Amino acid sequence: MEPNVDHMSMWSLISNASFVVQLVMLILVGASVVSWILIFQRSNLLRAAKRSLLEFEERFWSGIDLSKLYRQAGANPDPDCGVEQIFRAGFKEFSRLRQQHGVDPDAVMDGVNRAMRVAISREEEKLEQSLPFLATVGSTSPYIGLFGTVWGIMNSFRGLAQVQQATLATVAPGIAEALIATAIGLFAAIPAVIAYNRFAARSETLIARYYMFADEFQAILHRKVHTSED
Repeated sequence: MEPNVDHMSMWSLISNASFVVQLVMLILVGASVVSWILIFQRSNLLRAAKRSLLEFEERFWSGIDLSKLYRQAGANPDPDCGVEQIFRAGFKEFSRLRQQHGVDPDAVMDGVNRAMRVAISREEEKLEQSLPFLATVGSTSPYIGLFGTVWGIMNSFRGLAQVQQATLATVAPGIAEALIATAIGLFAAIPAVIAYNRFAARSETLIARYYMFADEFQAILHRKVHTSED
């Protein structure tokens, strides 16, 4: 006897699953939805950060006066431009210390270095935001789905004890509804893992560019402060 097609439909299997299996499916679907929202948000943020980095570096290396560039950045700040925040933090500290009399040039550069490192840390935290959640979803979703599958199969075998003759029609629905939990777990985990690896690599690339810019900008300020002291 073949199992009823209606009882083997996806929605029927989910609706007829036990409460624990349904709860597992609901958790996994919720985690998947949140993951996709974060994936789109992170993708847009990283794309905007890279675009603004290239635009600001083009302005910075165009030969514009640093004071003028600082005023322009302060008048129309771009929150998505991490390198602009680093430049503003470094030049602000540089100008503040230069206005103080008797400050050693090395002390000025130490202050600039600290200010830019703090700004880089803030940008690094911004770029890595939500990555721990994606990593958690990617690593735990298969196990949560497996738990739902094991629980569902256990219920199926307990149900077999109440029948005299076990047939495929008796076993198939319970096993099928249990395996759906694992499928949903993989559906939630695979995009999260791919997105985490991709975003982590792109974040590391941007952070490396930030450190490179900070070193180059510090070298320019170093020449500027020592030239003015001569």
